[in-house]
Amino acid sequence: MSRIAAVAPVLPPHVYTQSEITREIAPLISHVPDRRAVLERMHASSGIATRHTALPIERYRDLGTFRESNDIFIEVATDLCERALRTALAEAVLEPPDVDFIMFTSVTGIAAPSVDALLVSRLGLRPDVKRMPSFGLGCVAGAAGLARVDDYLAGHPREVGVLLSVELCSLTLQRDDETIANFVATGLFGDGAAAVVLVGDDRPEPGIRIVDTRSSFYPDTTDVIGWHVGGTGFEIVLTSGVADVIERHFPAEVAAFLADNGMGLEDVTTWVAHPGGPRVLEAFGHALGVPDEAFRTSWRTLDRVGNLSSAAVLHVLADTAAPPAGSRGLLFALGPGVSAEFVLLEWQ
Repeated sequence: MSRIAAVAPVLPPHVYTQSEITREIAPLISHVPDRRAVLERMHASSGIATRHTALPIERYRDLGTFRESNDIFIEVATDLCERALRTALAEAVLEPPDVDFIMFTSVTGIAAPSVDALLVSRLGLRPDVKRMPSFGLGCVAGAAGLARVDDYLAGHPREVGVLLSVELCSLTLQRDDETIANFVATGLFGDGAAAVVLVGDDRPEPGIRIVDTRSSFYPDTTDVIGWHVGGTGFEIVLTSGVADVIERHFPAEVAAFLADNGMGLEDVTTWVAHPGGPRVLEAFGHALGVPDEAFRTSWRTLDRVGNLSSAAVLHVLADTAAPPAGSRGLLFALGPGVSAEFVLLEWQ
């Protein structure tokens, strides 16, 4: 299996308190005092202190068409991914020409050529680098991306693979949308990116070993998380059913995955959980029977930057203190489908 040689989380420079964001965008979403009060209460109870945004907060007043937002996405996303990948490669003591395979993922903007293609010349990647851009996995893509790059490296053990994730959730802002889903989303999601460098078994670089991975798709849940794509861009689909899916499926799912690797819940020393929001983290803890303290890094990440969709669990991984050598941890996330990805890690 492959090893994670470096993880580089990056954030846009514009950072605001939750109350500052609420004060600025609430008038753009609701003109009804009672509804606006509901939005403000939901933002205040999100468990988030600060978030980063792709643009200065006042720019969102005049943000126009979907095309304009998407053009900004391409520009900012490319800059963030460049910064993240340069940092991750330097940390792994590698150069851009060493990269053999790139998986790029985002669900908050679209580009053709994709952002990873725009980086080839800018970074000096080889012209024969293999690329796989992905759209639609949403929050699960950070975990799924690690698993898919690991799959590639299993067949190419002398190569270097990269996962690039960028989400600019603020650019999906929907004006005059007074749905509860939009109230929740505008108080929960933040902007950020991450790059992860993975190396095959036959490479010399040290890192966190990926022991095993598992994918799960839960039928009859396609209306729980996702987007409706309309004339104004991406309209959030987000229901309370997320916690129900976790409670129903995670206990048996995680127990079976660990058992296949000769482990039980008590053998997991480190939990790297997607910080989907307070209710999601609470559902993870309740379903797995572990205390809130087990997800303390996820809670801290949520407080500091919000839910960064696909990049969120990678920020948690970057913030996780290395346990003693030989310790095993479980990284996992949920996304549209509903689907889940599990990655079993071992610290070297």
